[in-house]
Amino acid sequence: MTSNNRIVLSSDHAAIALRQAIAAHVAAKGWDVVDIGPTTPESTPYPKHGEAAARLVASGDCRLGIILCGTGQGIMMAANKVRGIRCGVCADTFSARMIRQHNDANMLSLGARVIGEGLALDIVDAFLAAEFEGGRHATRVDMIVALEQ
Repeated sequence: MTSNNRIVLSSDHAAIALRQAIAAHVAAKGWDVVDIGPTTPESTPYPKHGEAAARLVASGDCRLGIILCGTGQGIMMAANKVRGIRCGVCADTFSARMIRQHNDANMLSLGARVIGEGLALDIVDAFLAAEFEGGRHATRVDMIVALEQ
């Protein structure tokens, strides 16, 4: 783990329980968890939670981020609007590993209404264990970054 082992977690109201389970899981693995998500079930808009987490990652305050909503799709779309963010929705461990290794993803999005807790924790573990491979993938990531200009 690098010197910045801070990871931000956020969600909307649909994913509070799963977010809290993931927060405890990654904290037990030695990550410094910054949980900025809601704690009560009142409806709250996923775009503001995706943006807030993405800004902490983009600023360098947090190394990585994990965000959740019902499907993982909407909150991911919001996060990806923040310059410097590469966030993917994953419902399997292979994709979670590949978005880190090939796309240098700095955020993971999960759908609390799509996957259960056990699978979610496995996906998180795959995401956190993987490292960017660089090489030909760096050229492709540079092309993605250039789209932000």
